[in-house]
Amino acid sequence: MPHFTSYDEAELSYRVLGDAPTGWDRPPLVCLAGGPARDAAYLGDLGGLSTYRRLIVPDSRGTGASPSAADPAEYAFPRLAEDVEALRAHLGLERFALLAHDAAAATAQTYAAAHPGRLSHLVLLNPGSRLQGELPADAREIFESRASEGPWWEEAYEAVRLLEEATDMPEIRRLLLRAAPMAYGRWDAPQREHAAQEGDQLNPVPRAGFWQGVDDAACDTILDALREVAAPVLVVTGELDAVTGMRAGEVVANSFPDARLHTLKGTGHYPWIDAPGSLTRLLRDFLSS
Repeated sequence: MPHFTSYDEAELSYRVLGDAPTGWDRPPLVCLAGGPARDAAYLGDLGGLSTYRRLIVPDSRGTGASPSAADPAEYAFPRLAEDVEALRAHLGLERFALLAHDAAAATAQTYAAAHPGRLSHLVLLNPGSRLQGELPADAREIFESRASEGPWWEEAYEAVRLLEEATDMPEIRRLLLRAAPMAYGRWDAPQREHAAQEGDQLNPVPRAGFWQGVDDAACDTILDALREVAAPVLVVTGELDAVTGMRAGEVVANSFPDARLHTLKGTGHYPWIDAPGSLTRLLRDFLSS
C-alpha cells in the first residue's frame, strides 16, 4: 500500500482504486472516510465509481494502515485537513476533486476554506452540520417514520436507546449492529453485509479527538472562508437517512455561495450500498461539469 509523508513527517497510507483508461486521464477523486475515524474500507469504491474515475482513498491517522498520532491533537479535523494538503502535494496535483462522507465533511470544508484554489469539485456526501453549529432533528423523525417497515425497527430503536449510555466497546459493537438498519434505505443482503463490518472498523481514540480543541471561533473562521469557495459544490443527502438526516445537508449547502443540493430517493446514510447506480450517475455528471 502506498504512503505519503505529511507535514509532521508521519507516514500515512492511501489506496488507489480504478484502472479504466477513461478515468485516468482526469484528475483523481480523493475520498475521505467519515465516522469519524472509521476505517476507509467501508467506502469500497463508492458503488463502482472507480470504473469511471481514479479514486484516492487515504487512511486518516489511527485508522486502516496509518499509524496512530503522536499527539492526540493531530486527530482534530483541522489537522486532518493539513494531511489532505500533504497528500495533494505528494500526488503532484495542481487541482483535484474532493469527496467526503459523513463527519469527514468537516475536514473537507476546512480544506476548502484553507485551499480553495486547489479544488476542481467538492462533494459532501450525507454530511452532518456540527461545523455550522446546528443539529437538525429530522434524522430522528425519519427513523420514527419507518416504524412500520419491519421487525427490525423495534430492535434498532432499543439499541439506539442503549447506545446513549454504553461504554464497553464489545457491547457498543453489538448495539451498532442491532441499530444498523436505520442507516440504510432497506435491509437486504448487501446492507447486512456492509453493516456487519462496522464493528471492526471503529477507532475510538481518533474518533474522540476529531472535534477536540476546535472552538466556536475556529468554526466561524472556516465558515467565513467558505463564502469565497468558487469550485462547484455538490451536497448529497439520503431521503431515508436516519443518521444525519436531510436538513443538515441543507445547512451545509447554504454555507457555500453556490452549492447544489441533491436528495437521493430511497437511500439512507450509505447511498453507494442502497442505490449504487443512482449515486454513480449523479457523481459522474457532476464531476464532468
